[in-house]
Amino acid sequence: MTLARLRLARTDGIGPLTFRRLLARHGSAEAALDALPELSGRYDPPPEAETRREEAALARLGGRFVFLDDPFYPPLLALLPDAPPVLAVLGDVGLLAAPAVAIVGARNASSAGRRVAEELAESLAGKGLTVVSGLARGIDTAAHDGALRSGATVAVLPGGVDVPYPPENVPLVARIAERGAVVSEMPLGTAPQNRHFPKRNRIVAGLSLGVVVVEAAHRSGTLITARLGLEHGREVFAVPGSPLDPRCRGSNDLIRQGAHLTETAEDVLDHLPEAPRAGPLFDPARMARDATETAETPSDGLGPPPEGQEQILELIGLSPVSVDEVLRRCHLTAPELQAVLTDLELEGRVELLPGRRVMRSAIG
Repeated sequence: MTLARLRLARTDGIGPLTFRRLLARHGSAEAALDALPELSGRYDPPPEAETRREEAALARLGGRFVFLDDPFYPPLLALLPDAPPVLAVLGDVGLLAAPAVAIVGARNASSAGRRVAEELAESLAGKGLTVVSGLARGIDTAAHDGALRSGATVAVLPGGVDVPYPPENVPLVARIAERGAVVSEMPLGTAPQNRHFPKRNRIVAGLSLGVVVVEAAHRSGTLITARLGLEHGREVFAVPGSPLDPRCRGSNDLIRQGAHLTETAEDVLDHLPEAPRAGPLFDPARMARDATETAETPSDGLGPPPEGQEQILELIGLSPVSVDEVLRRCHLTAPELQAVLTDLELEGRVELLPGRRVMRSAIG
């Protein structure tokens, strides 16, 4: 069963939405693989020998795969409409279900920013929370280091778990694998590319009850992490910084928009929920209803067609439009639309704005 699910997840063109639909319609990965030739000629699963090699390579590293329909799959992450079908995990798989807080921020962080991140992580980990971050230089590295002083941390990688990035953090990855967990949705051997980083960030937000931003420039990827967290019901926190420092403009702006001003761990603990807040597109009942309707609707069992992005783009212009208006005019469910909009944002083709509005990017 593991091999079949891995082959299905590694099939080009089968993303998170399609993976869910195939399992819902066919009942198992084996049945879904058997049905692929009839559904579309575009999908060509990798050879069984290739997935066996990946499975064996991960086992040699002491890791394991966790699949979307696996009881060990992190429950908060599973609530995302575009939750990864499979995660490669080194270390303690149980940590992925533990209460967690993400700490993220600038790669070119100031010494003060790194110190704040370390101290926040150490305090939060000492209170029993798992600290999640992306292993990047600067704030991420400081957060992992601080958490390891008093507790556990989870590192989410943009490439394969066997390709740590940046290279200077290889020793840190080894420490995290011993006392925490290292996670990636990418196949083993995958070198990190620019397009992988925003996708990595959605996992960081998805694993966490809240996202703490320590230094972020106005248009940094860190702000996408915070926005994704907010859209999926997570609390957003931001450490205030000097208005003269460009690295703090984005994080200061988050505070203006309602993020919790954060100076100590207590500021986080006082506002951290036991579960994500329900939002317009984050409603477990609505998501369950959408999933049921999807499973019962006659179709080829696939997710939104490749041209789905272009269809959505036709509904979005250079002037802001309500996401609800786009939802009414398209044929996607709310979770599907959110996943498409997220992909378009990560590609730089649209901008998601406050007030649940969206517009085309000037460069998209």
